[in-house]
Amino acid sequence: MRPALKYDGTGDVAMAESTPPMATRTPAPAAPARAALILAIICVSYFMVILDNSIVFTGLPQIRVDMGFSETGLSWITNAYVLVFGGLLLLGARAGDLFGHRRVFLFSLVVFALTSLLVGAAQTQWWLIGARALQGVGAAVLAPSALSLLTRGFAEGRARNRAMAAYSAVAGLGAALGLVVGGLVADLISWRAGFFLNVPVGIAMVALAARFLPETERQGGRFDLAGALLATAGSTALVFGIVDASDIGWAAPATLIPLVAGGVMLALFVAVERRAAQPIVPLRLFAGRERSGAYVTRMLYMGAMMGFFFFTAQFVQSVYHWTPLQAGLAFLPMTLVNFAFAVQVPRLLERAGRPRVLTTGLALTMVGVAWLSRLDLHTPYLTGVALPMMLIGAGQGLALAPMTSSGVDGVAPADAGAASGLVNTVHQIGSALSLSVLTAVAASVSTGHEAADIAARSGAALTGSAVLLALALAATLALIVPPHIRPHERSL
Repeated sequence: MRPALKYDGTGDVAMAESTPPMATRTPAPAAPARAALILAIICVSYFMVILDNSIVFTGLPQIRVDMGFSETGLSWITNAYVLVFGGLLLLGARAGDLFGHRRVFLFSLVVFALTSLLVGAAQTQWWLIGARALQGVGAAVLAPSALSLLTRGFAEGRARNRAMAAYSAVAGLGAALGLVVGGLVADLISWRAGFFLNVPVGIAMVALAARFLPETERQGGRFDLAGALLATAGSTALVFGIVDASDIGWAAPATLIPLVAGGVMLALFVAVERRAAQPIVPLRLFAGRERSGAYVTRMLYMGAMMGFFFFTAQFVQSVYHWTPLQAGLAFLPMTLVNFAFAVQVPRLLERAGRPRVLTTGLALTMVGVAWLSRLDLHTPYLTGVALPMMLIGAGQGLALAPMTSSGVDGVAPADAGAASGLVNTVHQIGSALSLSVLTAVAASVSTGHEAADIAARSGAALTGSAVLLALALAATLALIVPPHIRPHERSL
């Protein structure tokens, strides 16, 4: 066997792991210009996935009127996507390991484009929710393949820090720009148009990826189907129970049964992973203290941010009576500041180190969300919404890249796909679980007046988001920052 080659992102080629028998070696790009093109293909494709996490938010009032959704039912438009996305991410990551990340990346782009077309054409509530779930299948394969292609294509250190900063900036900007794009098309055309946009973009990315992305080595093995199904079903059951609790109470059998079933299935998931020959979540990934801290922090952080987008978008439309376009533009202060800080992250990581950059980002986000949670009917946009959004944008711009790097650095080559999938899984599952909790918290608030209800519920939900961010900061301080993290933990 000859050693495989890995491109380090600087024009050099580094020696990587040995290529297994019957594997496909990864060809090294010939020049930094091609590395930049590969990074662009990965980032634009991932941008579509993240965009669809948030593009519906500014269209929610239109969707509620067009299809007659209830307040709690409306949350399933988001949850159907993120639950399937998060639950199948690990299986999607394993598919990349078995069949080659480039091959499954192309497949996922086709699936995502076609299901986006189905979402845009939806005529009933169940059609829309079902199509969003199918869209989550495509996203579940695309996201880990994109991160694995990036991780394997850029060596640890400066090259990967820069690539990861671009990837993480896409995550932050995709979430923010999704609101602007969603508002623009909902105001000028329809909420459906945002999903139709994915079709031509998906076709273009398929053509470019087929030509320029190198294939990664394929590994032998099998799917851990039982693990994937238990993870998805367990998470979905928990969300069902939490969402129903806001309508029928926490002690009702219809609430307790799915909550207990979800807990049992997730416990069985851990048991299956302990015994599986090739688990979708190798439990050794949690052996590193920093990685474990990154998973916990990401779950809490992204859950808080999902609540921020979901409730703030409805607040500015229902309380200020703004159009979807105006609501999308309301997030521009956050988007611009996010970008300004995200592009500085590689330099800041080199000068200040990952823990300091991450904790600063978390603290800024927490302060911004806590400030925003003071919403009421008379909150002015500039001082009550725009200024706290700028803090949130700065915090997100700083936090995402080091959070992502802490979750994937130091893993063995054979676990690269699983680690990438786990980073995205905690992102999506954390979003779904937290949104269901925040929706239940918001539903418990009632004033008897529609606009006042929206304001009070948004404030209550955002207070919950601030609590989640405080817990994320505590997890980082306890698990990622301590100087006594042993060096050998990073290589487990």
